[in-house]
Amino acid sequence: MTKENIDNDPYKSAGVDITAGNNLIELIKGDVALTQGENVLGSIGGFAGMYKLNKDFNNPVLVACTDGVGTKVALAQQYNKLENIGQDLVAMCVNDLVTCGAQPLFFLDYFATSKLNVNEASLIIGSIARACKDSGCALLGGETAEMPGHYIDNNFDLAGFSVGCVDEDKIIKGTDIKDGDVLIGIESNGAHSNGYSLIRKVLEHSDCSEDEKDRMVELFLKPTHLYPNLIKDLIKNYAIKGMSHITGGGLTENLPRAIPKNLSVRILKESWDFPKEFKWLKDNGNIKEKDMFRIFNCGIGMVLIVNGSDASSIRSLISDHGYNNYEIGCVEINSETQISFE
Repeated sequence: MTKENIDNDPYKSAGVDITAGNNLIELIKGDVALTQGENVLGSIGGFAGMYKLNKDFNNPVLVACTDGVGTKVALAQQYNKLENIGQDLVAMCVNDLVTCGAQPLFFLDYFATSKLNVNEASLIIGSIARACKDSGCALLGGETAEMPGHYIDNNFDLAGFSVGCVDEDKIIKGTDIKDGDVLIGIESNGAHSNGYSLIRKVLEHSDCSEDEKDRMVELFLKPTHLYPNLIKDLIKNYAIKGMSHITGGGLTENLPRAIPKNLSVRILKESWDFPKEFKWLKDNGNIKEKDMFRIFNCGIGMVLIVNGSDASSIRSLISDHGYNNYEIGCVEINSETQISFE
């Protein structure tokens, strides 16, 4: 690096391109604006986003979630398939948020990279914007950070933050779940955004053909389902006693979080078919079944706990929204463990 280079653009000589960041803002303005309604005050470019609560909430409680996409980012980069990774980011946050009955209000993203590729970044943020719109929330703001030397080569990472609201008397707490209640499993869209360190390892060491590997990558890079509109419709029409978003930890660790300590759940493994990508993972990774349930969603992305008399009608409404769903088990008086598979 010469003194002349530093004098021409000192920050760019250190690896940070301010002009590229400004160009990105211009590229994404339209996508961001499509997510923002009358509740959003101001516009992109300020120091903070402002959101005005409407009068739909009588006794509002704010709900907040944060998450990332994990090493699914690395797989998407490796195969140059970044068009859906922004939806994964939004989904991992808003799907958590709705489990207590909250309605997503707005979302913020954090995009950190070694070197800002404006076209790549705008593709990802466009995906974030579309997912926000599909989830009924505004993309209120975000941050793009260029950090050469911290992120190596062309690596980047994503984080997201969602805020929602629910009336205090409508919070789904799980306290009225009882023995005999039914578990309804709603389909996932593949592995969603969990278990990708293991997925990438199995892909790397598998002796399958490159064509088969490419087919598996297509399945593993399917975007995470967005459940908020479905859940909003369900809780408007039925008493949903509890919900569990099946993320890291799979069914084994996430379902016990949704039920009282004195109860347990029994899962009927034969009530749904493992999608082929999970069968492939199990066989090619030589993964035990108990570990599959502890690491991956295994085809079930969200679980509802409902009164048995409502189960058929609830399943019909879920189907009307286009999701496959299954009666996967029931609630029982606590046994030695809070979850069992049979």
